[in-house]
Amino acid sequence: MDDKAKILLVDDREENLIALEAILSSLDQDLVRARSGEEALKALLTDEYAVILLDVVMPGMDGFETARDIKRRKKTRDLPIIFLTAVNSDPDYAFRGYAAGAVDFISKPFDPWVLRAKVSVFVELHNKNKQLRDQTALLREQAALLRDQAALLQGRPGEGGAPPVPPAALDRLTEVLEQLTVVGKRIPAGAEDDFAELDRRIAALRTALTSAGGRDA
Repeated sequence: MDDKAKILLVDDREENLIALEAILSSLDQDLVRARSGEEALKALLTDEYAVILLDVVMPGMDGFETARDIKRRKKTRDLPIIFLTAVNSDPDYAFRGYAAGAVDFISKPFDPWVLRAKVSVFVELHNKNKQLRDQTALLREQAALLRDQAALLQGRPGEGGAPPVPPAALDRLTEVLEQLTVVGKRIPAGAEDDFAELDRRIAALRTALTSAGGRDA
């Protein structure tokens, strides 16, 4: 499995793409080229990216129009965009860029240290959010398995009519609750409602299992 983050480089000039690749190659991430706004939008349909480096001045669909289309899409509206501009560009570019959803501007020619530092921050945030999403998904799967097990146990009465709950089931639930506590301290933006619902369901499952087994988890 490839754990590298994808970085989308959007520029109509070959020399600028080569310069970006040379500067960012040391980050050891997956650098993807796009030679136009249309090509960039097409790339975003199939893959997930950590950050976009987007040239402002391009023939056809320029950087501002491309950014607005990116922000209109639910899947990509939170994707950070760094605009690339000429050092003597129109001062109005900054206002238009931030209005279109940019998080930062970098002037050409690029300062390698500044460019790498800014991009690496977004790569790190992307990787942490992805890890938290994966952990949350795993917890959902574990909670679902425990819920299914509890449902099966309801149909297997033991002594006195109480369903026997194996200690292993309660121990596993305790582990899930501990993981949930850790993940809850680092919830990615936009996942608060999903996490709250997961927490509620696991708490209900814990109550059902402990009541059935007559034991505290």
